[in-house]
Amino acid sequence: MIAYESFVLDNGLKVVVHEDHSSPMAVVNLLYKVGARDEQQEKTGFAHLFEHLMFGGSKHVPSFDEPLQFVGGDNNAFTSNDITNYYITVPSANLETAFWLESDRMLSLSFDPKVLEVQRSVVIEEFKQRYLNQPYGDVWLKLRPLAYKKHPYKWPTIGEKIEHIEEATMEDVKAFFHKYYVPNNAVLVVGGDVTVDQVKALSEKWFAPIPKGKTIAREIPVEPSQKSYQLLEVEENVPVDALYLTFHMAGRNDETYHAEDLLSDILGRGKSSRLYQALVEDKQVFNSLSAYVMGSIDPGLLVIQGKLNGNHSLETAENAVWELLEDFKSDKLKEQELEKVKNKAESTMVFSEMELLNRAMNLAYAEMLGDLDLVNQEVVKVRAVTSDTVMQAAHRILRKENASVLRYKAKR
Repeated sequence: MIAYESFVLDNGLKVVVHEDHSSPMAVVNLLYKVGARDEQQEKTGFAHLFEHLMFGGSKHVPSFDEPLQFVGGDNNAFTSNDITNYYITVPSANLETAFWLESDRMLSLSFDPKVLEVQRSVVIEEFKQRYLNQPYGDVWLKLRPLAYKKHPYKWPTIGEKIEHIEEATMEDVKAFFHKYYVPNNAVLVVGGDVTVDQVKALSEKWFAPIPKGKTIAREIPVEPSQKSYQLLEVEENVPVDALYLTFHMAGRNDETYHAEDLLSDILGRGKSSRLYQALVEDKQVFNSLSAYVMGSIDPGLLVIQGKLNGNHSLETAENAVWELLEDFKSDKLKEQELEKVKNKAESTMVFSEMELLNRAMNLAYAEMLGDLDLVNQEVVKVRAVTSDTVMQAAHRILRKENASVLRYKAKR
């Protein structure tokens, strides 16, 4: 159980406190409820661009990293299609430094044109290195628009195309910042060697003076049900053929999410999974094969992906996957097999929560999902999944008309 207390400032900032005095360290985790799904289709990649811009200096702090390093702190950030998350780890004696730094960049970025140009160049180079010039790097640039037709999940966090970052103006940047980087669109979690009274005092001092932003009216398009099998075949300079199958599934808050998550584990988590045992170990169609879920807030994707052995074609490999899925749906799931993946899932969660930073992130994410106590319900929800609900999930999801498939062929 993760213990916590919470309060809300007058400007709408939700603050969560998790006391853990086992070491003289503290974590300040600031989650902004903005990700790639909040972007306009003609201006994508902005949430990820801001992950970089937020380290480029703010109103009273020309260099973000330098003051933090002076007090023995460390920091980083990440962006997803749903959120942008910034975190600082610092000796608890220097906690106020983290409050000062985070509050100043929420108050106002420097909006220095030089910073924009530097970070724009960094993001463009990242786009090229990770997505365009790396084997299989463009998989999700191809798969997302194949699987999604309406929802903004159809582009990755890096953006739909490099031109959107190249053409971003200072006016675009300022508008995005003032809309989303506001106290009432954020969750602040402070954990570690701290007290509730201390965090309240620091929150009032550093964050309370920041004006509340306008209420954000999200009008995110709902993805319609997929009615037919989608196939995309490409040929690129990659080492071996690769196969990707995606299936539409529930969102993170839906009742069926955990059954669908465990379904992916049964199919493709680790070397004892169904897919690996049958198609890597036994038939040797693939040299690697796995399954997982994207874990997105809105209805997401269950993914099966693998790289082929050279003596099998992509069509043969895909047919082998479909044959296994149909066999799985026609059989009865043994309790022992379900218990195994439940134990794996539970151990992953328990070991993850040994780290203070992970606990803080989990609290922030639970609050963003709408209920802080979800952070302590994950194991219960996993344990509540039954063989019947997993099989229902399999029949609901693993259908050909619900699949989008990318056959990624290596040039011979």
